[in-house]
Amino acid sequence: MSFHMKNAFARRAMQAASATLFAFMASVSHANWGGLNMPEGVSILSKKIYGLHMLILWVCVVLAVVVFGVMIYSLFKFRRSKGAEPDKTMVHSTKVEIVWTVIPILILVGMAVPIAKTLIEIEDMGEVGLNIKVTGYQWKWEYEYLNEDVSFFSTLDRQSNAARQLNSGIDPKSVEHYLLNVDNPLVIPAGVKIRFLLTAQDVIHAWWVPDFGMKKDAIPGYVNEIWVQVDADKVGTYRGQCAELCGQDHGFMPIVVEVKSPADFDAWLRAKQAEQKVAGSSPTAPATIASAAPATTVAQ
Repeated sequence: MSFHMKNAFARRAMQAASATLFAFMASVSHANWGGLNMPEGVSILSKKIYGLHMLILWVCVVLAVVVFGVMIYSLFKFRRSKGAEPDKTMVHSTKVEIVWTVIPILILVGMAVPIAKTLIEIEDMGEVGLNIKVTGYQWKWEYEYLNEDVSFFSTLDRQSNAARQLNSGIDPKSVEHYLLNVDNPLVIPAGVKIRFLLTAQDVIHAWWVPDFGMKKDAIPGYVNEIWVQVDADKVGTYRGQCAELCGQDHGFMPIVVEVKSPADFDAWLRAKQAEQKVAGSSPTAPATIASAAPATTVAQ
């Protein structure tokens, strides 16, 4: 194979590799292809985080293509077999050193600006429409709608709790949303900015709903806060779990959030207020999962 043919083959190989890489990244950016890309979520923050993720990803892709493209081109173009000689004048060139120092700084600063803006938005607790206090217990959650006279416990549903017992005779696959369902789901309105005040009664827990794009620890004696605003058209049910190892039944305290339209939420809230007014001013904590079911081994 002649030298010119080799050069042409190398160029075509580089072009094909670059086209394949960009096509692959484009497919991943538009769909969660094969589960390789992170989910976009349904809240304002999750979408901003997803957009930031895609921006930085594309910056890294462009940098990788440029840097490795120049490297591969240089390996073929200036190889010893072609008679190339090293350029000794560039080794101590002040101009070159300034350029390859300034350019990375500018790239990092350009990446830092949108990152800092997103971090500031994540911590902005202003203009909140609803405050909900979330308390983690071993192993359940308590939700208190502040200034609304509504509070209740949310525990693993009875079907999952029964199926998980050793020798229960129940096939876990027959249970809908096995270990991801609760008796009393949290209900929130769509299109409203909601602040969650997170704490714990006993050990450290973590409240996490992946579709909301937010996760934070619930620590005894300390109050953390996050905010969530689900898009108005994303009414539905979203599930999560405690994301902190909090004891032997850590895997049995799921989170279920029902997102309703503002009108449906108001109706639900009024009904819940009337229900709790009849039942009493404060909820009675249900028995812990461990005490309700002595055998805590999950059925296989």
